[in-house]
Amino acid sequence: MSVPSVSMEAGKKLEITPYRTMRGHTGGVRGVVHLPDRRHIITCSNDASLRLWNLESGAQIGNNWQDDGDQAGVSTIALSPNGKTIASGSSSGMVKLWDIETKKVTAKRSRHTEGVSSVRWSVDGMRVASGSIDGTVRVWEMESGETVLGPIKTGNPCVLAVAYSPDSSNMATGGNNVIEIWDTTTGERLSTLEQDSAVRSLAWTSDQKKLIAGFENSSIRIFNTTTWEQIAILQGHTYGVNAISLLQNDRFLASASYDGTARLWNLDTNLPVGSPLQHQRCQHRVWDAALSADGKFLVTACNDSNAYVWDTHTILKDSGVEDLLLAPNVSFRLACPYALPD
Repeated sequence: MSVPSVSMEAGKKLEITPYRTMRGHTGGVRGVVHLPDRRHIITCSNDASLRLWNLESGAQIGNNWQDDGDQAGVSTIALSPNGKTIASGSSSGMVKLWDIETKKVTAKRSRHTEGVSSVRWSVDGMRVASGSIDGTVRVWEMESGETVLGPIKTGNPCVLAVAYSPDSSNMATGGNNVIEIWDTTTGERLSTLEQDSAVRSLAWTSDQKKLIAGFENSSIRIFNTTTWEQIAILQGHTYGVNAISLLQNDRFLASASYDGTARLWNLDTNLPVGSPLQHQRCQHRVWDAALSADGKFLVTACNDSNAYVWDTHTILKDSGVEDLLLAPNVSFRLACPYALPD
């Protein structure tokens, strides 16, 4: 892939522009996942569809993925650990499973009373947790379709983010001014972290020693998971942080914000890398950000109905911090279970 295009006016910082733009959705793009082959991504949208894209060319592959008769916007998606299934959550409160090879819905779960804001898989791929703006969390057993945990009534007006710990023994949820930690076997609340702003996104480090959270007040905060004390704060966004994507080596982070930008972060220093990635047509909403498994590319989901690919490898190299991509566990060790057509 070629380097990103750049432009600079006299006296202004270097502006970085996308490497590729995926055009085709007719509603805001809400989520994105990278497939294990590193050549394709899947997006979801308010237009009620999922779509498959070629990362290199930016072209859509095949027809839209749509569940017949369901016009509810798809607000969140997550890829199963084996790379074969997508879990999605919609504005109607429905959780669905999609077979990536057939592009069809294989299961539907509908017990949330309001929209689903976040879905996440357990590490063994047997369960999916869903958080909803109805204030509850449910954990679904994939084979039976039963709710095996919950509904957990968090006491919060809405749940905006859900994240399993790397060993799936715990689960973090975020909502209005609070982070809560739950035992995934018993559903017991283990810790409550009162905050001064709504929590919109969550990610655990791979060693399970830190929890990272994106907030409505534009900050990103890092917590020690032994003491639950805040140990760092990342500042640079000017509005709420909708999504964070953490590389498996725990050194490199990407974030997406209501301020119309995505940002890259050096977690060795907790400082931003390079200039903000500006989304000129997003009307203050970049909904999601997903780093590729090797960290060399970032895909952002935007309210202007497009998804954008950014060459993060070149940005890091130009900033002199290319080593943020290096670590023994940086590679994605899952073989692609099937070949996708171009």
